[in-house]
Amino acid sequence: MDLTSARRMHVRVEGIVQGVGFRPFVHALATEYELAGFVGNDSAGVFVEVEGDGDRLTAFVADLSRRAPTLAQVERLTTDAVPPTGQPGFAIVTSVTGRGRDALISPDTATCPDCLAELADPTDRRHGYPFTNCTNCGPRFTIVEDVPYDRCTTTMAEFPMCAACADEYADPGDRRFHAEPVCCPACGPALRLLDADGDPLPDDPLGAAVRWLRDGRIVAVKGLGGYHLATRADHDRAVSTLRARKHREEKPFALMAGDLPAARTLVHVAPAAERVLTGARRPVVLLPRRADAPVAASVAPGNRDLGVMLPYTPLHHLLVGRLGMPIVLTSGNVSDEPIAHRDDDARRRLARIADGFLTHERRIHVRTDDSVVRVFRGRELPVRRSRGYVPAPVTLPWRFDRPVLACGAELKNTFCLAKGRRAFVSHHIGDLENFETLRAFTDGIEHFTRLFDVRPEVVAHDLHPEYLSSKYALEREDVELLGVQHHHAHIASCLADNGDPGPVIGVAFDGLGYGPDGTFWGGELLAADLTGFERIGHLGAVPMPGGVAAVHEPWRMAAAYLDEVYGDAVPDLAVVRRHGRHWSAVVGLARTGTNSPRTSSAGRLFDAVSAILGLHDRVTYEGQAAIALEQRADPDERGGYRVEATGPVPLQDVGRELVRCVVDDLRAKVDPGLIAARFHHGLADAVVRAAGAVRESRGLTTVALSGGVFQNVLLLDRVVCGLEQDGFRVLVHSRVPPNDGGISLGQAVVAAARGVPAD
Repeated sequence: MDLTSARRMHVRVEGIVQGVGFRPFVHALATEYELAGFVGNDSAGVFVEVEGDGDRLTAFVADLSRRAPTLAQVERLTTDAVPPTGQPGFAIVTSVTGRGRDALISPDTATCPDCLAELADPTDRRHGYPFTNCTNCGPRFTIVEDVPYDRCTTTMAEFPMCAACADEYADPGDRRFHAEPVCCPACGPALRLLDADGDPLPDDPLGAAVRWLRDGRIVAVKGLGGYHLATRADHDRAVSTLRARKHREEKPFALMAGDLPAARTLVHVAPAAERVLTGARRPVVLLPRRADAPVAASVAPGNRDLGVMLPYTPLHHLLVGRLGMPIVLTSGNVSDEPIAHRDDDARRRLARIADGFLTHERRIHVRTDDSVVRVFRGRELPVRRSRGYVPAPVTLPWRFDRPVLACGAELKNTFCLAKGRRAFVSHHIGDLENFETLRAFTDGIEHFTRLFDVRPEVVAHDLHPEYLSSKYALEREDVELLGVQHHHAHIASCLADNGDPGPVIGVAFDGLGYGPDGTFWGGELLAADLTGFERIGHLGAVPMPGGVAAVHEPWRMAAAYLDEVYGDAVPDLAVVRRHGRHWSAVVGLARTGTNSPRTSSAGRLFDAVSAILGLHDRVTYEGQAAIALEQRADPDERGGYRVEATGPVPLQDVGRELVRCVVDDLRAKVDPGLIAARFHHGLADAVVRAAGAVRESRGLTTVALSGGVFQNVLLLDRVVCGLEQDGFRVLVHSRVPPNDGGISLGQAVVAAARGVPAD
């Protein structure tokens, strides 16, 4: 090397650049440009020193971002000149552990085409091997115990590489060059088949599992982030048995189809949905069911949609491919418990559900459920953000000056740790209603704190004093505490999702959230930014007779609304007759206020209408009645009920008047499908008119839509279309869920915006 013309440069690369083949990519790129130096991982990302001709150095640095591996996300790249050394060659050097940790961990990624080709090739040494992976795919977050991301800090440390794998790992020309989870049948995990008691069976594990599924049996399958329960999707008895054993009465099951053509036999797949289904993240995608879909009636009773995913591990490809038909693939748990991910725990908890276990020795360090999305206007609308998405951060245009922990809500809980411009929203934890889920919550916070080196100085929480997440926050010591109102957090979450600080008109529609006035909010019209909010409108509050019982029995909300509208002159309706003498007792609770907190909840309004139409008097899972109302709506109906939405308190009378319109049509023998559609459209149109009134008084021209009710794409589409036609800019979710799974992000950005002062 000519030292008179050579330059040397230190390059720092930050983002998702570990576990995605970035070091091998840098090695190949430096070799291409005939540059010397080295590359390595450390606790902040990737460091590079590179030496050579100045023009080649410039091109090399530009290509680090432009030609980065598919799974890499380069967030920041900095360079500094250093003295040339004249040392030849380019090497991948040993990782360095520093004090600060800023390295990002890649989410778990679906099997790449190259690995699938090896899986199917009888001449390849990994033919049929269910743990095949490379730098472009495979387990990441679920096996990582610490950073930097090296084999020794993952659960693959328990599997020393054989000579053949070690050669691939050390070969710069091989796609497994420094692929940390690399393994093969000679040195990696192996499948095992266990009976329901956990005793090993001598059969070929995969072949026997396929035979069991074909015979209609239930198999517990160890996946990336936990155990699933699998059975044939077209087998009525098998699916019904799974429901009974899992205590999951009616909530739809997710399905796995072997490939895209198989998925098309189940659901209608638009181009945008196809991109999501076949992408590297592989979530469950909720799509319109085909009329002739070959699935048992009990897979998704009464639902026009099916949740479908494609295989994302070699094991899934082998299992579904050999079976030759779609399977139910649902979380390995009893309803309301977290997914089982440790082998001993899975055998204990699933022994009464599964007929056997298809398992292996690779430990799962972090339990992670499958993600669930809908597709809205060509973009993902997350319902549950977990495997495939986490722990990639939500990067924001503003900074967290102090590290923040946001503890989230009670239902669909996630937590969020934030520092710099990054918000690390956790995987789906679940409903914090039992010890197991609470332990998953606390263990997850501890793991994220260590992994991303976020030592919280501020802890944000919901205002509800009985939420376990709030109680956890209040027990933390040596931190500043900040309570964030539930619906403000929803709107702030939508603002963060869109990188917009506000102010906006915020429409927060959900089930329940604790209001500062001591009532339960849920149908809110706010003027909001990240620092605060003003409640400028809301659905009129009505009683919830029986408190929590009204959530589980929507007919109680029907009684409350009908009493508010008609008093003692309630029309002769089927919902009244179905409940006989209990009706008067529940109305009495509502009138006296006994165990009947008042709520403005949009979710409870949907419940009431669902019960009035005879869809659901009782529910077995959260949101069931509202989902049924969306499903029942006639897609060809364009009309909507015209109700008053403005006035001193916008939206105040909308709920009661919509119920009156529903009852009028029902008594006139109008088809319930038309009534359901008109209700949706009437509510949406009322929101648009209310926003228009706020614009006139406040001058706000952007509307943010958040809350679990806006998972309803029929309502969402009508609201968005109406607002846009009226000249509004509209913000909706695409990176975190609109439901309570996004609350933690909202709490975190509110804490940052308020700048809670240190002592």
